[in-house]
Amino acid sequence: MSYCLAIDIGASSGRHLLCELAHGKLQMEEVYRFENGMKEENGTLTWDIDSLFENVVEGIRRCNALGKIPSTVAIDTWGVDYILLDQNGKEILPCVAYRDSRTAGVPEEVFGIISQEKLYEKTGIQRQNYNTIFQLYCDKKDGKLAHATDFLLMPEYLSYKLTGVKKHEYTICSTTGLLNAESKTWDLDIVDALGFDRALFGEICPPCTAVGNFSEEIKKAIGFDCTVVLAPAHDTAAAVAACLVDEKSVFISSGTWSLVGTENLSPVTTPAAMQANLANEGGIDYRYRFLKNIMGMWLFQSIRKNLNKAYTYDEMMHMAEASSFTEQIDPTNEAFLAPDSMIKAIRTYLGKPELPLGDLLSSVYHSLAASYASTVKELEVIADKTIDTVCIVGGGCKDEYLNRLTAKYTGKRVSAGPVECTATGNILAQLMYLDPSLTLMQAREIVKSTYGDSIKYYESFPAIIKKGGT
Repeated sequence: MSYCLAIDIGASSGRHLLCELAHGKLQMEEVYRFENGMKEENGTLTWDIDSLFENVVEGIRRCNALGKIPSTVAIDTWGVDYILLDQNGKEILPCVAYRDSRTAGVPEEVFGIISQEKLYEKTGIQRQNYNTIFQLYCDKKDGKLAHATDFLLMPEYLSYKLTGVKKHEYTICSTTGLLNAESKTWDLDIVDALGFDRALFGEICPPCTAVGNFSEEIKKAIGFDCTVVLAPAHDTAAAVAACLVDEKSVFISSGTWSLVGTENLSPVTTPAAMQANLANEGGIDYRYRFLKNIMGMWLFQSIRKNLNKAYTYDEMMHMAEASSFTEQIDPTNEAFLAPDSMIKAIRTYLGKPELPLGDLLSSVYHSLAASYASTVKELEVIADKTIDTVCIVGGGCKDEYLNRLTAKYTGKRVSAGPVECTATGNILAQLMYLDPSLTLMQAREIVKSTYGDSIKYYESFPAIIKKGGT
């Protein structure tokens, strides 16, 4: 048997999924799962990169224990966050998490050097305080950048730790705000203007290429050798690679974030796109994910954490369904990025300090569906497309109430699934590496063959659920 291993790491958890291709279908098996999350360190939100890498290695080791040795492995993670290395290859810590408040006010400082309009024209990336460009500018101001000789985004760093080889990958680099949208390479004019060292920004490789084999140290620790491949290293890029989208559909990659967008063959960097705060992020096969970031399941995750996990997500969904409260919040508002209490933040935003839990949850549901609808309308106008279907993929597509509301608010047909879209896109890239003749369209046919019968459909009027067909 020939296996591929997808290591899919999100902001709250990570999974190792072994996969083999049999009779034109993917057969996926979860072999390891671990928790991930930010921690506060001296008032700063950080990532525990030692724990992350230990879990990466442990999950690979489990494959050996099962007697199922993968021929390739690839890692995808969230975007924008990175690790700096010094001249001795030692990590310059802490590894600050994107939700940390250190970048407050920094975009305005950067725009004083390069205007927001010029940055968008060059990169096509939406303004978010946590963008890599602003984080690096913080490191420059703090003197941290002066000691760095290497800069690796999170999945690049983890791949380096497995192989000893440092390589940049296109889709994850596209989240930084430092990549030129047209040339698909680092924009050195921006790098120079902000006083960053050009030596930090090495060659960028496309997905479906190799990083290298395990280092001797890793081979000894795990018990076998394997080729580390660059999947779409950005989790959303991996998800969209496995999403069954076409010219008349938009995707919603629904997880901690809801990424609402469409797939284009060229970037859209018009003033209208900038005003709508839409991003042109890189995808597999050098396609563009023209999208907006909306705080998605993070809202529910945070509420549940505030409640000490007293309720399941299904129980929270039923509370919302039972409520008639429809006042809305703005899910893109920075008040919800990393509050001490999400429940308090929502009540404060709505001006209702005693708002019952069911009504609060209902507000979040309606707010997300309404924000999806407004983004779909923006995409139709700015990308000049007629949209008839919204394809929801990822863990959030299991929420049937949100799917029904999305159909209602958008007035579009909604498809939900596959759930394991990110890991599937990661696997597809490995298959395309192993067989260079395999095209993206052919790879998506494998997705259709594997998951087609499990995809659910929701019609907008009325919201009738259909399964496995049109």
